[in-house]
Amino acid sequence: MTEPIPVSRAVDHGTAKLMPDVDRERAWLLTVDGAPQSYVDLDAPAHLEFEYTRRIGHVLDTVAEEGRPLDVLHLGGGAFTLPRYVAATRPGSRQDVVEADRGLLELVAECLPLPAGSGITLHAADARAWLESAPADSADVLVADVFGGSRVPAHLTSLGCARAAERVLRPGGVHVVNLADAAPFAFLRSQLATLAEVFEETVLIAEPAVLRGRRFGNAVLAAAHRPLDTAALARRTASDTFPARVEHGDALRKFAGAARPVRDEDAVASPEPPGGAFGIG
Repeated sequence: MTEPIPVSRAVDHGTAKLMPDVDRERAWLLTVDGAPQSYVDLDAPAHLEFEYTRRIGHVLDTVAEEGRPLDVLHLGGGAFTLPRYVAATRPGSRQDVVEADRGLLELVAECLPLPAGSGITLHAADARAWLESAPADSADVLVADVFGGSRVPAHLTSLGCARAAERVLRPGGVHVVNLADAAPFAFLRSQLATLAEVFEETVLIAEPAVLRGRRFGNAVLAAAHRPLDTAALARRTASDTFPARVEHGDALRKFAGAARPVRDEDAVASPEPPGGAFGIG
């Protein structure tokens, strides 16, 4: 058999590389300008390799009864890891994936094609613009995992964006956001305050070492107008290969402290990761 070989291509916002995993026959790592973006196993789409994707997966598993199809909007495409996960674990789901980098979208669709009948539709568009034009009450879950390089773009961090997300979600819908920060957590706290201004319930999932300020890392936020199943989330994240903590309620409000919601005119991108935080090789 022919061994898979790495693919490197200039895309709209840098150089994308697809590198085969020597330990898994049809698994691939996607990087853009050296920053890991996605990991996908075409033979096992329910396998989530990265820590933050596993935590988003736990949220997706607990937002509705097991196996129930969902309408999901994904802002940020990568290698379509989470859309593939939903298609595998919730057959019959309808999903839209919005990715600003058309070249990246085309590369992944060509080299790591989606299975026929996946229910996943791809769109080359800016995430905020798409969100503001999407039909109201059209999604059960909205997953925002958008990074320009290694930073969340500023226009996706404001009250305006959070309100647009709320408009698109159905009653009972859940907004899930992936971001990255480190102590003293000025950015993370501002994002908690922003979501709390719009949604009644917020939850934070992160590695204990990150929350203790020992290293830069990802944090997954979930927000809704209904209580989330924090007990189930806590069980899943505590027993995961990469254990995490779930913060909510008074403890999360204490963590957010005096942080204020972010207005559009004050919005900034997430902080630049320190050298080597997410890079490889």
